[in-house]
Amino acid sequence: MIKKNIATNEFGFVFNPATGDSYSSNPIAAEIIQMMKENLSVNEIKKNLLDKYEMDKMTIEKDVDEFVSSLKENNLLNN
Repeated sequence: MIKKNIATNEFGFVFNPATGDSYSSNPIAAEIIQMMKENLSVNEIKKNLLDKYEMDKMTIEKDVDEFVSSLKENNLLNN
């Protein structure tokens, strides 16, 4: 899902070499990005987070969906 040319690290740094834009994210967002790089679907990511963290399903779904939307808005995802 994440474009192949997007550089990331485990600390949440995201760099788009095509635009020169860089972003920093929190640890859970960095974890989501890593799962995307491993080609997990959004539903698989939500399930993994739900299994790992003590949060309710609606909160995880909302937060992941909003984060994915922000990645799309910043042109970091494949179409």
